[in-house]
Amino acid sequence: MKKFDIPAKYKSSIISLIKEKRKLEDPKKKDYTPTELDFGQVKFYIARHFGFCYGVENAIEIAYKTLENNPDKKIYLLSEMIHNPIVNRDLVEHGIKFITDTQGNGLIDWNEITSEDIVIIPAFGTTIDNERVLKEKGIDTVKFNTTCPFVEKVWNRAEALGNQGYTIIIHGKHRHEETRATFSHSNKAAPSVIVRNIDEAKILQSIILGKTNSKEFYTFFNGKYSEGFDVEKDLNRVGIVNQTTMLASETQKIADLFKETMIEKFGGGNIKYHFADTRDTLCYATNDNQQATYGLLKKDADLAIVVGGYKSSNTSHIVELLEQKFPTYFISDESKLMGKNVIKHFDLSLRQEKLTENYLPLKDKAKIILTSGASCPDAIVDRVLQKLLTFFPSSKSLESVYRSIDKLLTK
Repeated sequence: MKKFDIPAKYKSSIISLIKEKRKLEDPKKKDYTPTELDFGQVKFYIARHFGFCYGVENAIEIAYKTLENNPDKKIYLLSEMIHNPIVNRDLVEHGIKFITDTQGNGLIDWNEITSEDIVIIPAFGTTIDNERVLKEKGIDTVKFNTTCPFVEKVWNRAEALGNQGYTIIIHGKHRHEETRATFSHSNKAAPSVIVRNIDEAKILQSIILGKTNSKEFYTFFNGKYSEGFDVEKDLNRVGIVNQTTMLASETQKIADLFKETMIEKFGGGNIKYHFADTRDTLCYATNDNQQATYGLLKKDADLAIVVGGYKSSNTSHIVELLEQKFPTYFISDESKLMGKNVIKHFDLSLRQEKLTENYLPLKDKAKIILTSGASCPDAIVDRVLQKLLTFFPSSKSLESVYRSIDKLLTK
């Protein structure tokens, strides 16, 4: 896989070494066992896969090279480059301006932007309408387009299904930039509807089977279906795609549910006509990170710390998985470790930060799981690990573990 030129400040020391060693030992990614770093007083379980993915590194490389090569031009981003506040803040400090926020609300008047300016399309991609506006202004939509190729793969899959006469059901968060982009491209090819989770999928199932009045579709899925959607005609043949950062197990449950729905309604003899078995359209990094999280769940640990941007979909799903077994703390960076006894972390159910006291165990040896999302720089994970070590003064030094890392890596 291509190596990208990203700023040194996003790279790490010990985390990068661990990743490189594991990659050499397990090039086919068959081993999802975490790496164990034993500091005596505290042991860390480091996820097999986490941190910057292909799409994120590609986007960051393009953004910083654009800044370097165009010092006299106004440079804009359609919205946040990725869902990491530190990366986005750094880009702003370098002079990049965001045209919209993550919800698509305007921050800058389009009339301010001219053909002399540069507009970077973020890794999430963008809508067809936004591309049209850029082209009408004479702005290059290819050279500075950082859309992740795995997102484009979903668009291509949706178009292929549409050309075959299927309606597209998108498993995603309808306000997320990527899902908005996918929906835009999907409904160009076919009637499309977005379902957030298995519960919404079951509501759609009930409508398909006639157990719920079809008129309820237009109320419940308001803002989530394509223009002209005919619930009586457009739900007889369906195919499933997803936002690339969704939980793989839930996408599979949703696909299975609609396959069963079509069998119940039309019988199993012609199921391929009514249901397109597309499997899932997750990107490789989301799949790797989620499989690595299942590897973490096999360990006996006291707590888990997940590092990343609070708006990050793939990171939130890692948190959801780990919460099933461990006290789990979702933090953006090391500053949220406010001391040995206090942590400020993001509560997914409350959608806000909160303080928790006594999060570290009172025992002779603590066991801590550590991982991050696909948009989190390894350098931040490094700093989190190092700050946690300061709370265990009798632990071995980072330098000594660094030197003996070959022996500590889990095979």
